[in-house]
Amino acid sequence: MAIRLPSIMYAKHILRRTNSSGKQVTSTYIDVPKGYIAIYVGEDERRRFVIPISFLKQPSFQELLTKAEEKFGFNHPMGGLTIPCSEDIFINLTSHFY
Repeated sequence: MAIRLPSIMYAKHILRRTNSSGKQVTSTYIDVPKGYIAIYVGEDERRRFVIPISFLKQPSFQELLTKAEEKFGFNHPMGGLTIPCSEDIFINLTSHFY
C-alpha cells in the first residue's frame, strides 16, 4: 500500500484540529464555517475536527457514523458528533476523499 503524502498533507491542512478540552483554543460554533461540521475523533482523548459536510456522503465515512451510532446511540458524550476511532485512522481515511 503506497502512502500518498501530498493527500495527507492537504488533509491535515483542511482538517482544522483543536483540543476538545480547550487547552489550545477556546472554540465556539463561530469557528465552523458554512459548509463544514465540527466532530470529535478519538477513542480515549478526543480531538475536535472541522470537516466539509461533503464527507458525510462518503461510504467509508458513513461506516464510521454507523460505528458511532452503535457505540453512543444519539447521546454523544462531547455534546457533538463523536467518531470512535483513532486520530491517525481518521486522517488516513479522510485524506482519500480529496
